[in-house]
Amino acid sequence: TAVEAAVAFARAVGEYQAPAVATEAEGLRLHLSSSNSTGYKGVYQYSTCRFGVRCRVDGKDVYLGKFGTAVEAAVAFARAVGEYQAPAVATEAEGLRLHLSSSNSTGYKGVYQYSTCRFGVRCRVDGKDVYLGKFGTAVEAAV
Repeated sequence: TAVEAAVAFARAVGEYQAPAVATEAEGLRLHLSSSNSTGYKGVYQYSTCRFGVRCRVDGKDVYLGKFGTAVEAAVAFARAVGEYQAPAVATEAEGLRLHLSSSNSTGYKGVYQYSTCRFGVRCRVDGKDVYLGKFGTAVEAAV
């Protein structure tokens, strides 16, 4: 795009200033790092302008995926290290009563979260597992 080209030009002539680092997103406290060029602990930038994130869980280095922005990657890091507080679960949406589940981390029966921060739905119909698709939020999947 023209904006991406203008940013590339500004970087080349030394006038580019990186956007300010967010300290919170999606109800999470993000882990800032003054020694990391992205501004976030565990987040690094690929040459493709996408961002990767790694963290240590139970003493092991864990790759959490690629994200479109450093903030999205920082949110994944915060979730992985236990900073995530799930939002309150909706009991109704679009005039439908949603099927809640206390044993499912998404809060909804049949809804699961991909590592890409999207949500999928599976249910049983006539004794067969039926995949219903991917959704942007757990509530969209539950509906």
